[in-house]
Amino acid sequence: MIIASSPLRAAVVAVSCCLSWLALAAEYPAPKRGTFIIKDFRFSSGETLPELKLGYATVGEPSGEPVVILHGTAGSATSMLTPTFAGELFGAGQPLDATKYFIILPDAVGAGSSSKPSDGLRAKFPRYNYDDMVEAQYRLVREGLGIRHLRLVLGNSMGGMHSWMWGQKYPDFMDALVPMAAQPTEMSSRNWMMRRMIIDAVRNDPDWKGGDYTQQPQGFRVANVFFGIATSGGTLAYQKLAPTREAADKLLDDRLKAAFSVDANDFLYQWDSSRDYNVSPKLEAIKAPLLAINSADDERNPPETGIMERELKRLPSAKLLLIPASAETRGHGTTGMATFWAKDLAAWLASVPKRSAGQN
Repeated sequence: MIIASSPLRAAVVAVSCCLSWLALAAEYPAPKRGTFIIKDFRFSSGETLPELKLGYATVGEPSGEPVVILHGTAGSATSMLTPTFAGELFGAGQPLDATKYFIILPDAVGAGSSSKPSDGLRAKFPRYNYDDMVEAQYRLVREGLGIRHLRLVLGNSMGGMHSWMWGQKYPDFMDALVPMAAQPTEMSSRNWMMRRMIIDAVRNDPDWKGGDYTQQPQGFRVANVFFGIATSGGTLAYQKLAPTREAADKLLDDRLKAAFSVDANDFLYQWDSSRDYNVSPKLEAIKAPLLAINSADDERNPPETGIMERELKRLPSAKLLLIPASAETRGHGTTGMATFWAKDLAAWLASVPKRSAGQN
């Protein structure tokens, strides 16, 4: 089933989105940081680490209904604590009001304050994949925080793919799933080809030296800007932002000059970790009601392929919210702006029955 916004509602959301830049985001309880250590973690590759460190942030009190929120590639828990995301969701009266919910935001393996190549192992760090990342997240929640059941797992982009995997790997552990800007099918087409190019930009840079560089290779800096423009931002939005060659040059120059302190090995591992993602073969293992949220101008998951509708037909309790494209949407980046979907999430979540841990 597709939940599509009407033209009038889309216009209202677009205006609201513009106004949100002018208004202060809702206040919510200050995030708290934590670290969970997993001893002798074994990766899918067979490699092990004596200690795998998982950083995380929480918002709200442990007495609230637990919710897990998962970030995108090269992001972290902090990247979800923005005015356009957390400020639209975690405040009083908002869909994930932190006075009612206990919100858990893990740093994925390889990102934030979690274990990553730049901690010292460099290219000798285990070659992790999404299965490893999701298992570590689950162990943080179950073993580290002692939670037996979640109200919701919600993720964006890579976090959306992780959400699909949570539903498949731990089908009785949550009431509801919301994967955003993500399909359950394997990496393919433009999405994978562009990832391959950004991975190869690191591996083929002579300064990389197999991961043992003495200074950060610079080739992947340009590749990162290229990838961002090619696969996120929205066609109508770019036309509005850069309607002339002069404006386009300035936008590009600003991005190329922007601060970029990413470690090359961390960067390579983060993008490479998606290489064998594919939930589709065992999609029917998902039991929880699911709301997939995508934007009509998503460059990495274009709706015209029909992939999402085809896959969702396999899940009787799944729905799709497709956000109409506009000059205010940002393509693959649209779902990072919660104003476009927060009210729909609230209405849908209110309809999802609650199950206790004892029902699992």
